[in-house]
Amino acid sequence: MNEVSIPSSPSLAGLCRRLVEAPLFNQAIIGLILLNGVAVGLETSQWFVGRFGDLLHGVNQLILVSFIVEAAIKMAAHGSRPWRYFASGWNCFDFSIIALSLIPAAGPLATLARLVRVLRVLRLVSAFPELRLLVDTLLRSLPSMFHIALLMSIIFYIYGVAGYFLFHEIDPTHWRSLPIALLSLFRIVTFEDWTDIMYTAMDSMPWAWVYFISFVVMGAFVMINLFIGVVLNNLEEAKLRRLDELQLPPSQTEILRELRATQHALARLQKRMEPEMQELEKAMDRGAAQ
Repeated sequence: MNEVSIPSSPSLAGLCRRLVEAPLFNQAIIGLILLNGVAVGLETSQWFVGRFGDLLHGVNQLILVSFIVEAAIKMAAHGSRPWRYFASGWNCFDFSIIALSLIPAAGPLATLARLVRVLRVLRLVSAFPELRLLVDTLLRSLPSMFHIALLMSIIFYIYGVAGYFLFHEIDPTHWRSLPIALLSLFRIVTFEDWTDIMYTAMDSMPWAWVYFISFVVMGAFVMINLFIGVVLNNLEEAKLRRLDELQLPPSQTEILRELRATQHALARLQKRMEPEMQELEKAMDRGAAQ
């Protein structure tokens, strides 16, 4: 009977990989990020800092050490190629925040160190796949948004120049120069008391409403809907790509992992069957002797 080779003890990389893939590991990291957010919020209370400042400092140090250990475990999960940890943009993002967190919290960089603690809360984005999908969608939408923003800039410029020539004598507060006119148009497109500007112009030019209404329609309704359309389109494409990735054939690492698990199962089965096989061989020997 062929002997099945029993694999050696799992490697450090395998143990770290299984630890990283465990749901409890990710949940623990999310809990630490939330704890960091609570600690940073409590630091804004002078009363709390005066009474529990040492406790907050200890919690901050514990969270920082935990994040460093997390990054080390994820690097060790890649075995002899720890640099593959940086192949993921989200890992680079997490590592950057951890590196910035090492800035000393005393001296001239104290304010920067406190701001970096707030940035740790951003790690919630990398911890949740749904949030990562949204951020990836926004990043993929930037090229299309650039062209929409360029079109919107052209419309702003045309209406800004036209507004200066039409209203700079009537309402110099809002139209005395091109930069001020563009700022007034931004106020209009955000619907911040824009009717006051329109009514001031209409006191001298009753037909001025045509200028303002047409700009609101072009600048607010049309452009904003274009931005929303681009984001939704890229979101659907991102979801389809994610579904395609889930349907990809197993990688070589996954196949080797399944083979090792099968070897372990066969080895355990062989151990359980050895006494029965020995009894069967003895019975066959006794039968042959008789």
